[in-house]
Amino acid sequence: MSTTVRLSASRQSRRDALAVRWEQLTDLMRRLRATPSARIGGIIVIVMVGLAALVPLLDNYDPVRDNSLSARYRPPDCVVGWLTNVLNGQPQPEGGMSCDYPFGADKNGGSVMRRVGHGMSVSLGVGVFVVVIAVAVGATIGLISGFLGGWVESATMRAMDVILAFPSLLLAIALVTVAGASLTNGMIAIAITQIPVFARLTRSMAISIRSAEYVTAARSVGASGGSIMLAHVLPNSLAPLIVQSTLLLGTAVIETAALGFLGLGQQPPYPELGKMLAESQPALASGKWWVMFFPGMTIVLIVLGFNLLGDGLRDVLDPRLRGTR
Repeated sequence: MSTTVRLSASRQSRRDALAVRWEQLTDLMRRLRATPSARIGGIIVIVMVGLAALVPLLDNYDPVRDNSLSARYRPPDCVVGWLTNVLNGQPQPEGGMSCDYPFGADKNGGSVMRRVGHGMSVSLGVGVFVVVIAVAVGATIGLISGFLGGWVESATMRAMDVILAFPSLLLAIALVTVAGASLTNGMIAIAITQIPVFARLTRSMAISIRSAEYVTAARSVGASGGSIMLAHVLPNSLAPLIVQSTLLLGTAVIETAALGFLGLGQQPPYPELGKMLAESQPALASGKWWVMFFPGMTIVLIVLGFNLLGDGLRDVLDPRLRGTR
């Protein structure tokens, strides 16, 4: 009978814990919707991430098959072409406007819209990879060094200071140059440059938490250092880590585009937004604005969306900022 009572109490406790977490999540979503920057940024991020996930599934890109030299530098048709003719006072083509190249065509006759879609998938994929690696490695280093202190903290933080002494993009360029130009090496290089940010952030949180009363109580009942870090220090460090991770996604997209622009990222003939910007420079000089405009605006929207979302998350998750805006 006592066993049955204990099992029933355990189930009820789990249900209560789930109910509390669901209530906290519901409250978080409500406050996010009430924050203008989070609302706008969230919409942009959802649209961009949805397109980046769907485009590779719905469109099998073949750089050889999809190019047509007869369509080389064809201007945008559909809505953009119609609007351009209206603004320039030019007559619309007889039989209506075609819709073969909504964003125009590049120097090889490839559809800029298709290349932007696949390039966006590459850029966001790199961003997710960079965030996962940087958070996993950086948070582990910061958690251990901040909780243990002493020579461990001094040694790890001095190593992080050495990495931070170099501008992140220049360090990434140097690492890719040494390892070889490729998208994989570019992702790893960008992740390495961002590890110190999360290490220092997690370390500062661990230092402030390790002397808290509930940590002292856990030590008094015989909890090990590892269990205390995982059960108390890490969960209480998640809020700033989530905000920083959101902001890093935008930074990773910019640095990926910069490496691609310099020819150190995704290699031809596969599309990437930074590489498309580099390839569009000669066309821009001759008035082919669409070849640079659409990949450039895609980068702007991705970074803007994640920055607005990160700013809104900071307002929501930091109790000191609630109600100040």
